[in-house]
Amino acid sequence: MSTMTSDRAGAAADGAEGPRWLSPEERDAWLCLSAIMFQLPGQLENQLQRDSGLGFVEYMVLAMLSEAPEQRLSMSDLSAQTSTRLARLSRVVKRLEEQGFVRRSTSTVDRRVTLCHLLPVGREVLEAAAPGHVEQVRRSVFNHLTRRQVTQLAGIGEALLGGKPSAVINAQLERGQHPRLGEACPGGDAER
Repeated sequence: MSTMTSDRAGAAADGAEGPRWLSPEERDAWLCLSAIMFQLPGQLENQLQRDSGLGFVEYMVLAMLSEAPEQRLSMSDLSAQTSTRLARLSRVVKRLEEQGFVRRSTSTVDRRVTLCHLLPVGREVLEAAAPGHVEQVRRSVFNHLTRRQVTQLAGIGEALLGGKPSAVINAQLERGQHPRLGEACPGGDAER
C-alpha cells in the first residue's frame, strides 16, 4: 500500500535508510484528503453541469475574468489563477469563445501575449451560475465546519500551497513559474 505506516512515524520499518512511512495519524489525514480530492470536484462539476451547463474549469475561467481589472487576463495569468495547464485552458477558452462568453485578442503591448476578455453574455452566464455554485460549495464544505475549522482549513491550504493562493500565484508568475501544489515550499519541511 502506498500509504504504508510503521511503528515509528517517519522511520523505515527495519531501522535502515528507506522510505519515511506515514504515521497512523498522517495516513488517516492523507486518506481523508485523498477522498476530498476525488469527491469534491465531481460534486462541483455535477452541480454546475446540471444547473448551468458549465464545467468547473469553465466556471473558474469566467469567475477569474470577472474579478480581473477590465475583466481580462493574459492566458498565462488565467492558467495560473485557475490552476489549469495552458494547453487545457486553451481548449476550454475556445469552447467559451464559441459560445460567445469570452474573446481572445493579442496584447498591443506585447504581441506574444494573448489576452482573454469576459464578454457581457459570459458575465450573465456567470451571474446566473454563481448562486447555485456557492450553495453547492456550502453544502459540500462549509456547512460541515465550524468557524474555527474554516480558519484551520485556510491555514492548511496556505501551508500546502506555500501561502495565500493569490499571493502564491502572483509570486510564481513573477518568477515565470506555473503554480503547482507545494512548489512554493522549498525543502518541504516547514516548521509545524
